[in-house]
Amino acid sequence: MSRLTIFQDTNPNSHEDFTEYQEITDRLSAIGVQFEQWQADQPLSANADQLAILDAYKEDIERLNNAHGFTTVDVVALGPDHPQKAEMRAKFLDEHTHDDFEIRFFVDGSGIFYIHKNDHVYAVLCEKGDLISVPANTTHWFDMGEQPEFKCIRFFTTPEGWVGNFTGSKIAGQFPTFDQLTGHA
Repeated sequence: MSRLTIFQDTNPNSHEDFTEYQEITDRLSAIGVQFEQWQADQPLSANADQLAILDAYKEDIERLNNAHGFTTVDVVALGPDHPQKAEMRAKFLDEHTHDDFEIRFFVDGSGIFYIHKNDHVYAVLCEKGDLISVPANTTHWFDMGEQPEFKCIRFFTTPEGWVGNFTGSKIAGQFPTFDQLTGHA
């Protein structure tokens, strides 16, 4: 189940949790973040590659491409047996921004987007069927856990794709990780 946990950015020990879809979307909308739940019901094998995933969701992809002018679409997929899972996790764990807005559709699995805005940290547990759009220049980080298990379709308006502008802040290390928030620790 999707969940939103909101922390004061100076107090990672005090938080509010929300699990109702409308509460999550309302609170995220207030900070400019789009959150939707789609049907992730296309039949895919456990080892489906990028081409198979993009083909299965081509109608949804076309609709978003037409609405937002995306030039690049790809799939990021990680499983617990991936040999570079620790390196890939570390890449996203530091607070950063993007010049472009960031849209992710979770075809399978889960991960947490941490959005740092207005003196709060919004930890959004995204699961299969969730679509999240983080506005350009919004500070955030992403945690997939120590044993990642997810497949996401990523959308970009620039051909360069994922380019992070790291803030140098160590704030991400002060908040509960994916494993701690989901009980996988």
